[in-house]
Amino acid sequence: MYANVSQQTLDNLNTAFQGESNAAHRYEAFAKKAAAEDNAYVARLFRAASKAEAVHKESHKKAILALGGKVKDFQLDEVKVGTLTENLQAAIKGESYERDTMYPDFLALAKKDGAKEATRTFLYALKAEAEHAKLYQDALDNLGKNADRPLYVCKVCGYTVTKLPEKSCPSCREPISEYLRIN
Repeated sequence: MYANVSQQTLDNLNTAFQGESNAAHRYEAFAKKAAAEDNAYVARLFRAASKAEAVHKESHKKAILALGGKVKDFQLDEVKVGTLTENLQAAIKGESYERDTMYPDFLALAKKDGAKEATRTFLYALKAEAEHAKLYQDALDNLGKNADRPLYVCKVCGYTVTKLPEKSCPSCREPISEYLRIN
């Protein structure tokens, strides 16, 4: 462990790793429900968010290991799949918590610790979760009349968009060649 990195930052990384693992798992289940109800866009949105959460999970894991920590064992939570409305509401609630509370708190401590790897991964996740919350809210507001449009996920930071940026990712600044189209 780096001398200036607190155990709390490592614990926060593990909390985030576990949370993103569960979110990816949950959104896959929600995607199957949306697909079964013939809502192609909402299914794609949940698949895109699941992919983004998997990017965050791996980024958090790399930061834990780079900072000399260990990835803690855990079990995935049981997924309770509801109606499309309930699933979107649950997703908005989770993303909003991460955007408004969890990641800002984790980010502040990582910066204080000078833990660049943790700072970067928390910042990328924070930006992506904010975008996910907007996309989920839009999908909920337009449920039943959702325009079926493409979704793209940055393989570096998990940022998720409905239209490719012109040159580079607005979050991590990597080229748009790092975006994956979600089908």
